[in-house]
Amino acid sequence: MEVEGTARATGAVGKDGKESNGPLAGIRILDLTTVLMGPYATQILGDLGADIIKIEPPGGDTVRGIGPARNPGMAGVFLHANRNKRSVVLDLKQPAGRDALLRLAADADVLIYNVRPQAMQRLRLGYADIAAVNPRIVYVGVYGYGQRGPYAAKPAYDDLIQGAVGIPALSTLAGSEEPRYAPNAMADRIVGMSAANAVTAALLYRTRTGEGQSIEVPMFETMAQFVLGDHMYGATFDPPIGPAGYARLLNDNRKPYRTRDGYLCVMVYNDKQWKTFFALIGQPDVMTNDPRFHSIGERTKHIHELYRMLAEVMATRTSAEWTAVLEAADIPVMPMHTLDSLMNDPHLQAVGFFEMVEHPSEGRMRSMTVPSRWSKSQPHIARQAPRLGQHSAEVLAEAGYSPAEIEAMAASAATLVADA
Repeated sequence: MEVEGTARATGAVGKDGKESNGPLAGIRILDLTTVLMGPYATQILGDLGADIIKIEPPGGDTVRGIGPARNPGMAGVFLHANRNKRSVVLDLKQPAGRDALLRLAADADVLIYNVRPQAMQRLRLGYADIAAVNPRIVYVGVYGYGQRGPYAAKPAYDDLIQGAVGIPALSTLAGSEEPRYAPNAMADRIVGMSAANAVTAALLYRTRTGEGQSIEVPMFETMAQFVLGDHMYGATFDPPIGPAGYARLLNDNRKPYRTRDGYLCVMVYNDKQWKTFFALIGQPDVMTNDPRFHSIGERTKHIHELYRMLAEVMATRTSAEWTAVLEAADIPVMPMHTLDSLMNDPHLQAVGFFEMVEHPSEGRMRSMTVPSRWSKSQPHIARQAPRLGQHSAEVLAEAGYSPAEIEAMAASAATLVADA
């Protein structure tokens, strides 16, 4: 079943001059998101072929300024969360900017935003306002907390949500000296993927029923499910039949193992792998003779002793020696990459994960391809991340604005038209 979009050109044209062949080709999405969570979601949808119209305030998306940049507003983090998009500047606090947004919404399939819903209501751009001009639209809010609870109006950022769902506390249970956030924007990216899933499912629902709808994708609830799926554990049952917390994941020896000359990532997991490993280290009878290690259930109960022993054994050989032995035995092993070595990983090089591309304004840069492979509708990168307001005139013209009207909006700062 194909997802039906409004009949139009996709707006996504690749470097080969062809329009997107991705599975969401023909779908138009108004992207009112900033920073990382929402932009990551819409980049996924853009990679899948949707025409993403990034609506930015006059000052632009804040993340345009995070990190090294060759030109103002085009920093590295922004470049990796905003490809396959067209940038349109609209000051939604001005009547002309709001009116333009409504005209664009009338011909859109999806509107996605990541400010608090109260802010959308103040702008008179809530679901009822948008549905009045387009009842078939999928209206998606991606924000901190579900609107039925006492946190509804609280602001949220990745760090706050990580803390609220216990990730720093888990780090102490796993051996950290003090609570620490995961050193990447974990909540933003996980919830962004959840939002992309919600959009595609809602489009399929609309194809089947003809009905648009409003959807909320809250960070707190999404991440609580993510964490507790592992760690509710014995507290799953009523009354509890054990503590919360998955012991294997909270083991202070669950980390890259020190070898004689570095570190390796090793995962000995099932019965076959443990039997093979014990044989490799000259103790083939351990699983037979030691009841702590008979089965996965018993090993999990005694995971601290087991991983402590593994750590001690790993320190007796070099990384290269262990890699050769473990790979020959089909026991999972991987190098512990640094950021620099990851970008030179031979597998990623072989599958073409990185491309060196020429950005129209930023010059030569490293780009990451779409990781998934499709036999018929392969997503691809049609556009690199846009300059602020790069497509304002283009998109407004598609909505029926005349050159004079666009000039008037630019003169009043309701829009910004980037220099060609």
